[in-house]
Amino acid sequence: MKHIPPHCTEALDIGCGTGSFSRLLATRSDRVLALDLSPQMVRIAKERAEEYSNIDFQVADATVWEFPVEQFNCIASIATLHHLPIRTMLSKIKIALKNGASLVILDLFQEEGLHDTLTSVLAMPVNAILRLVKNGQLREPRKVQEAWVGHGETDSYPTLSQVRQICADILPGAKVRKHLLWRYSIVWKKAGISR
Repeated sequence: MKHIPPHCTEALDIGCGTGSFSRLLATRSDRVLALDLSPQMVRIAKERAEEYSNIDFQVADATVWEFPVEQFNCIASIATLHHLPIRTMLSKIKIALKNGASLVILDLFQEEGLHDTLTSVLAMPVNAILRLVKNGQLREPRKVQEAWVGHGETDSYPTLSQVRQICADILPGAKVRKHLLWRYSIVWKKAGISR
């Protein structure tokens, strides 16, 4: 949230899921458009955001959705980009941002090299503890495991080097940071004066 502008006219949340981040965006934006491919996720998101009249949840496939030109003061995406073609999506997002607007992405990367491997080994117990705290068990129920297998068939996890190169090509000046638990963030501000 520290990278989200203090006040936006319009914000976009790509892959909103159950709407947790959309609700946070709604505290800083006049209007939030929240997209997700799953009708069930959008239904849950709407139920959980009944008191937020400034969020518009829509079922939409971001790969074919028509991104409007220079409409948003902020675009965010949390754990969604690995489901989508990253170069294509970043190009579409760039066009949809107003001048001076912010892009904030948190997603997953594929480890590369010894340093990432060692970090992953250290992250495994942390991940297990977090799963135990969240779910009350170390392993997901069988139905959830089966759903994730189908869910992840088309996923693509770039390495951090690949993410940095893609950003250099499409979002010059973007800050790419590595985080614990196989996550990275991209923070970018589109040059120019916001309208």
